[in-house]
Amino acid sequence: MHSMRFILLIVFALRLLLPFNAMAHPNEAAAQDMANAANAFLATLKPEQKSKAVFQIDDADRTRWHFVPTEMHPRKGLSFRDMTTEQQHMAYALLASVLSARGVQKTAQIMSLEQILHDANPKGRFARDPKWYFISIFGKPSVDGTWGWRFEGHHLSLSFTVVDGHIGGLTPAFLGTNPGIVLDGPRKGLQVLSTEENTARALANSLNAEQSKVGIVAAKAPADIITKADRRARQLTPFGLPASKMNKKQFTLLWTLLEEVMRIYRPDLAEDALKHFEDLDLSKIHFAWAGSLEPRQGHYYRIQAPNFLIEYDNTQNDANHVHFVVRDLKNDFGEDLLQQHYEQHHKK
Repeated sequence: MHSMRFILLIVFALRLLLPFNAMAHPNEAAAQDMANAANAFLATLKPEQKSKAVFQIDDADRTRWHFVPTEMHPRKGLSFRDMTTEQQHMAYALLASVLSARGVQKTAQIMSLEQILHDANPKGRFARDPKWYFISIFGKPSVDGTWGWRFEGHHLSLSFTVVDGHIGGLTPAFLGTNPGIVLDGPRKGLQVLSTEENTARALANSLNAEQSKVGIVAAKAPADIITKADRRARQLTPFGLPASKMNKKQFTLLWTLLEEVMRIYRPDLAEDALKHFEDLDLSKIHFAWAGSLEPRQGHYYRIQAPNFLIEYDNTQNDANHVHFVVRDLKNDFGEDLLQQHYEQHHKK
């Protein structure tokens, strides 16, 4: 059982590590389910709603993303505020067409934290509303077409790209929580991204003196994720402890973190990758920690491979405000596969 789990996790990492065209065909069923769910959602919209929700596939807004409040980053798209209850249900169905139950749960919980922020400061600088999240659809959804969509608002940005009926990109994927841990009230103790924090801290704490010299890279954490909301995630300097230098317990913790990333997507997306990859050079995956090893003290970590990056930062609001991002350095927004599509189908 444990060996199978490790295989699945390695396969997922490889899916992100290698260029997308190294895989024969990503899971078509997921792309078809997304197209059908998107069209079912669109069928509920009035013309004025569609005008807000639908854009051309080459619209510049497709790669313009952010995780800050909408007052700081005006968003296009159709918000939950402007949907009927039926339409909101169809929007959740669209999310569920590509996310797992765990992924949908995390998304809904992050949205719900806006109510906690509103209740704590009703007249604050930013409007806090669990319905101020936007869906944007780029291109025309079809089971064999090329299109994309995004779900976004404060502390959430999920982008999906389909190229010629195949999933071309599942990133960038940003999840954030404020508060990181709910400190009082009826939901006291809720920590939406608990595994992402606690497992990484356990890994950092498990390093021996020699490993710590490599794996713990700074006494102070950076103020935010390094790649911020860059449209193109840049390759950061690889540093930290390579997986090849970890013992069995540490290796298990590392892959538990990767497994948690995988679990936000529907299971068949990872299972499909199992058909294509077998080997992984563990020396090219690095784990780096910065900041305090104590809870509620500022900390940061990242997991990095040649074409794959996870960043986690928890420094704001007395280290109770999390920013967490997953980037595919070759295929954010399906970039590589889209380029091939345009070269083949849109030659001048």
